[in-house]
Amino acid sequence: MGIIAWILIGLLAGMIAKALMPGKDPGGVIITILIGIAGGLLGGWLGKVIFGVDSIDGFFDLSTWIAAIVGSMILLALYRLVTGGRRRHA
Repeated sequence: MGIIAWILIGLLAGMIAKALMPGKDPGGVIITILIGIAGGLLGGWLGKVIFGVDSIDGFFDLSTWIAAIVGSMILLALYRLVTGGRRRHA
């Protein structure tokens, strides 16, 4: 898959992860996209290492989306732990 596909999957996976894990986050849309992209890669890597499957096959494969969403949820949880729920005050 190309970089544009990863950005699109990352955007959507990050948004789905935030919807599944409601709460206040100090990050905005850009952080959501970055967490989603990194989460997709993390989910694909974990799927390959733990289950021995190539979970990143194509844009429309269910395994690709599940891996991206699960990876995004893991990174979102870690992000919340690291930031401690800090919020910026403008």
